Amino acid sequence: MPTSRIIWKNLPALALQQDGPLLPEWDRLNSARGNLPFMAGEAIVSALKTLGEGSERLLVAYEGPSILAMVILSPLGKFRWQTFQPPQLPLGAWVAEAHVPLLDIARSLLRGPVGPCLALSITQVDPRIAPRVEDTPDSQSGDYITTSWIDIDGSFEDYWSTRGKNLRHNMRKQRAKLQGNGVKLTMQTLRSHADMAPAVARYGELESSGWKAQQGTAIHMDNEQGRYYRDLLEQASRRGEAVVYQYLFDDRVVAMNLCLVRNGTLVVLKTTYDETVQAYSPAFLLSESELQELHGEGQVRRLEYFGRLMDWHTRWTDQTRTLYHLTLYRWPFLRQMASLRRRMTQTQAKDGAANPA
Repeated sequence: MPTSRIIWKNLPALALQQDGPLLPEWDRLNSARGNLPFMAGEAIVSALKTLGEGSERLLVAYEGPSILAMVILSPLGKFRWQTFQPPQLPLGAWVAEAHVPLLDIARSLLRGPVGPCLALSITQVDPRIAPRVEDTPDSQSGDYITTSWIDIDGSFEDYWSTRGKNLRHNMRKQRAKLQGNGVKLTMQTLRSHADMAPAVARYGELESSGWKAQQGTAIHMDNEQGRYYRDLLEQASRRGEAVVYQYLFDDRVVAMNLCLVRNGTLVVLKTTYDETVQAYSPAFLLSESELQELHGEGQVRRLEYFGRLMDWHTRWTDQTRTLYHLTLYRWPFLRQMASLRRRMTQTQAKDGAANPA
């Protein structure tokens, strides 16, 4: 991409909503590259309003009359910027034409539109959307997390036969024991707009009774997380893209997944379960029923987690990939200094672990 032909506009981030043509352009670029429901323009605006700090900027790249890319940046100390990246957003906030290399976008951004800038980071990049490239004298990529997905193909029985013997035996044993004790097992699939706010409230009640409440990270309807997920799911429900799965023992909800679906891909945003249920695995029982339904319906072809790979993910899938951060430096020597600083920090951390005080 010849960056000399690009003209950037630097706007307040909420211009995405306030400047009429920009929101449809964001959605067009998202559709051209990834087409992820949590990256829809309305979803990003909701994240800015509920999770942003107000200092974010919207950078719009024009080539003639055409918009090639849009990036939302947050200041990160003096002369440093990074993509808008609240913890609840799986990927950094940027969209672009499919043919435009991410490295070129970042390099062009670094050279002027945000003012003096020594380093710029594009965070939590999915290699399916922007393939990872070799480091250059002024750029460096670093691993973020390994994540996983499940291809929904063929029958559930074919998929289930590929999973571990212990998982299949434990699920069968748990269901038989619960049913033998007279417990009615039900999975409910919620999609309507009216269901979303009550679902987020129930999710918050489950999460607030567990370890996340002790750490202060649980969702509830009165905190920023709760407002964000309610807005996100209510907006998505109007487009037919919100799905909440909940699993019940009799009339008691014991596990929930908050999800978005678009173009054959289901994204699991959040999952929780009732931690007071000690003898069973309600989240696993929900996952099994959910996958049975997905295979049976045939509408979803891919289930994405986007979260950090955990041991329980490996029970359900063997497929993984690594999300990454991309950082550009104004001059190559700044990258060298940053690399040296990271190596020194890693060495100190290893020395501290080997020689605890």
